[in-house]
Amino acid sequence: MTEKENNSTDKDNEKEQEKDKKEEIKVVMPDAEWTTMPQAEFAEQPEHLTVFADFYIAKFNQRDLEIMNLYDDNSNMVDINHYLLDNIHFSRKELVKHVLQYHAQNFQSIIDQIADKDNVDATKMTSYDDWDNWYEDRRNNIPTSLS
Repeated sequence: MTEKENNSTDKDNEKEQEKDKKEEIKVVMPDAEWTTMPQAEFAEQPEHLTVFADFYIAKFNQRDLEIMNLYDDNSNMVDINHYLLDNIHFSRKELVKHVLQYHAQNFQSIIDQIADKDNVDATKMTSYDDWDNWYEDRRNNIPTSLS
């Protein structure tokens, strides 16, 4: 090929490249749309249930649920504890709301067992100290043996 033909071929290639650039697909990015998650709605729980859940979580954090296990006939503690372990990053106040959202029936079942076995009116136990006193009293009444 002569130099003149080479120049002509180069010019043809450049023209084709310019033509290809003009025919390229142009991508248009839409503006970002901001969406927010709606606030979670928490069902209103009875005071005794909220206080009991707070007490239970405190005992869970202290690894002191041995007495509570005596009142768990249907493995409610397994469900509750699993949820607590998965969501332990919440503050205790937030954790109470969240755990009651999904496991209020589990807590209520344990409370019902306590009421049946110890003749306790759980609806009147509306403070952390009420539950703590009951727990310590129950611990002190466990029969021990010296073999």
